Amino acid sequence: MSEESLPADELPDYAERVLEVADLIPPGRVMTYGDVAEWLEEGGPRQVGRVMALYGGAVPWWRVVRADGVLLPGHELEALDHYREEATPLKEASRASEGHVPRVDMRRARWDGDERAQGHT
Repeated sequence: MSEESLPADELPDYAERVLEVADLIPPGRVMTYGDVAEWLEEGGPRQVGRVMALYGGAVPWWRVVRADGVLLPGHELEALDHYREEATPLKEASRASEGHVPRVDMRRARWDGDERAQGHT
């Protein structure tokens, strides 16, 4: 069964689990696509990215980011609003960076999923 033929209210199991992890990330923190895959012990960054692209609108998608902290192309301003609202640590953009858009300060904002031991497997 392809993704296109799934009923609207039925997600593939892997997608459901990726979205559950995205929901666990606390405000002001982020995980990379690879972190989510590692947390799930399945798939990789590309698979997580695909799930987020197809189904991520219903979860805090801005908390799942690229490993370099660069904001999601085409969604930079919306993500930036969320980051500022949640006080997510950011690095100011250098004058040389395109559009002068900040990026996520991965050293300070990255969440390792510690709380999963509290009722999540």
